[in-house]
Amino acid sequence: MSENTSYTTEEIARLLKISKLKVYDLIKKGELPSYRVGKQMRVDHSDLEAYKQNSRSTSASSAPQGASAAPVPLQTGIPFVLPPATFSPPLHLTQPGGGPVKAAATNIVITGQDMSLDILATHLERSLPSSRPLRSYAGSLDSLIAMYNGESDIVSTHLLDGDTGEYNLPYIRKLLVGFPYLVVHMLTRSAGLYVRQGNPQNIRGWQDLQQPGLKLINRERGSGVRVLLDEQLRLHGIPAAGLSGYETEENSHLAVAGRVARGEADVGIGIEKAAKIIEGLEFIPLIQERYDLVMLKKPENEQWIGAVLDILRSQAFKSELNTIHSYDLTGTGEIIYET
Repeated sequence: MSENTSYTTEEIARLLKISKLKVYDLIKKGELPSYRVGKQMRVDHSDLEAYKQNSRSTSASSAPQGASAAPVPLQTGIPFVLPPATFSPPLHLTQPGGGPVKAAATNIVITGQDMSLDILATHLERSLPSSRPLRSYAGSLDSLIAMYNGESDIVSTHLLDGDTGEYNLPYIRKLLVGFPYLVVHMLTRSAGLYVRQGNPQNIRGWQDLQQPGLKLINRERGSGVRVLLDEQLRLHGIPAAGLSGYETEENSHLAVAGRVARGEADVGIGIEKAAKIIEGLEFIPLIQERYDLVMLKKPENEQWIGAVLDILRSQAFKSELNTIHSYDLTGTGEIIYET
């Protein structure tokens, strides 16, 4: 393998047979050196080999005499021992530009799928040079679970509670019991149904999803849109088992919109923005969803939390978001709940 080879976080996760969030956790702790190319985090082959060798050495020295740690086989065929919880990280980290990272650099994992988070990460990196924002792409429920597990610092969520009609707080309160946290409003956006141009099935609302012969394309479990659909099906008394295509999943708004536009499904659920990008599609708005950020209140987080709030409230950030169709920035940066 060439020393110039580098891997994405997905490739590292497959090679080490660990979750992608675990890879981000290793990066965050400084145990796995990385750098960013565009929106992607990458790890050099030499750094991966050094990490594996260090892990073997650490495991060997901590194992009882006469005993050996059980290797975990990799796809490459090289045995690898998972590292213990405590680990002495390498010091040759690099920042996005390729230069050395200062020892005081703080990795901040931002979890969620909307492009507004990529813009936030860019602004944070500019305004707080001592920070290194890392992006992790996951749905709202998975993002909150990642925060609960200590694998994310900033998470986005747009989860509707059908019984109260309230977004996000009912889920945050249940999942982050005992955690001190801050909930900040990011934006509001329109969610609804994608149908083909001309709306041949004459779909107007949630009740129309039970039309005989209608084929649906769904989002993955844990995403905010999937929760929105499931709550609406429950409230309208529509059995999910009776919907053709309910088990067929895509992991992005654009993927769902594209399949509807190509005639592979009659209807899908998503946000308005994707409908403006994909040709041959119409959007039926049904609800305004709140898209909020959650940050844990820890003493070591105070500096970058202040920076995030300043960015959200800045005209420069809002001006950049305003170029994206269908975002309502009323109240962006407002603290809506705090423990």
